[in-house]
Amino acid sequence: MAWNEPGGGNQHDPWSSGGRRGGSDGDGSRGNNNGNGGGNKGGNNQGPPDLDEALKKFQDKLNSMLGGGKKGGGKKTGGGGSDKSRNPFALPGLIIIVALAIWAAMGFYLVDQSERGVVLRFGEYQNVVNPGLQWNPPLIDDVRMVNVTRVRSLSQTQSMLTRDENIVEVEISAQYQVANPRDFVLNVRDPAISIENALDSALRHVVGGTDMIDILTSGREILGSSVASRLQSYLDNYGAGIRLQTINIESTSAPAPVIDAFDDVIRAREDRQRTINQGIAYANAIIPEAQGQAQRIVEQGQGYRESVVAEAQGQANRFNSLLTEYTNAPEIMRERMYLDTMEEVFGKTPKVLLDVSENAPLMYLPLDQLSGRSGSQGRASTSGSANSSDEQLDPNVLERLRNTQGSSSSSSNTNSSSIRREGR
Repeated sequence: MAWNEPGGGNQHDPWSSGGRRGGSDGDGSRGNNNGNGGGNKGGNNQGPPDLDEALKKFQDKLNSMLGGGKKGGGKKTGGGGSDKSRNPFALPGLIIIVALAIWAAMGFYLVDQSERGVVLRFGEYQNVVNPGLQWNPPLIDDVRMVNVTRVRSLSQTQSMLTRDENIVEVEISAQYQVANPRDFVLNVRDPAISIENALDSALRHVVGGTDMIDILTSGREILGSSVASRLQSYLDNYGAGIRLQTINIESTSAPAPVIDAFDDVIRAREDRQRTINQGIAYANAIIPEAQGQAQRIVEQGQGYRESVVAEAQGQANRFNSLLTEYTNAPEIMRERMYLDTMEEVFGKTPKVLLDVSENAPLMYLPLDQLSGRSGSQGRASTSGSANSSDEQLDPNVLERLRNTQGSSSSSSNTNSSSIRREGR
């Protein structure tokens, strides 16, 4: 049956400590707190504790911790007892202790391995903390974390004027790292804007001192190195604590309205360079051959010179030998020299020279002409051959031959001197 069921005899509050039973009187009196424990049997509390009573007990304990006295439970001791005086500084002291604990806990922080912490105490630089667990007094020290391993990048595309008063568009990118965290935090208010402005200044300075054709063709590497060195010097002068890694010239081009004409110029220059390279290759191929031919001609000339010198020396030695022999036998040497000379002079002529005495007939047979004739002419008569050969001989020689044919007795004079030379 429910506690408040209509018609029931036991209607009472279930959360009250004592509760009313069905046979109790109507005044709703609760059992007093004496030693007999009247009202309730055994003083059992069947419901949950009273919330007001729990808060009161907590307040009493807190007062006792802060040094305040505890009020009497149900009666005064001796009729003249009073509460102890409460400490007015206990609660503020506890609040201060708790606040100090929270403040100290807020001072712990962790520095990552890739970072460094720049400690500022009331805005003044103190030190740079390394990776690990660190503590600094909060609200007094300001710790600014700086990543020193991350590679930061920056890119720009600018139109600028060259030395030969042309306009080019240059796209450039830069990669950099933080080298000095203190300088990076304190010396420059905005490092990103500072390096952007410094890069723009360095690029315009280098491009303004370079011709346009060099920027568009072969001078890009030199342009990048020049910009890198100048930009690093600017950053060092600023004390920005930044170290450049690389400077890349992404692209260089002429302005859009004239880019086609510049492309034609670049192609023409490339064709010119290719033709020059072909000429150099041909020269490298033909020059060694010409040098070889020249060396061969020089060596041939040296060989000819040596042969002529050797021949002249041989003739001189032969002449000296002949002179020695001529000194010993002049008549014999004269005759021999005469015969050699005549042989050399008449050796290649088709003429025949005969020198015979008056009484010594000599028959001349032209063997060179007979060997050159055909077979039918070879079978001709001897007289016809003699007549034809006589016609080709000198008339004086033929006359002398006819005069000497009649005397047959003169054949025994074979000791007469005669000289006969036949053509080869």
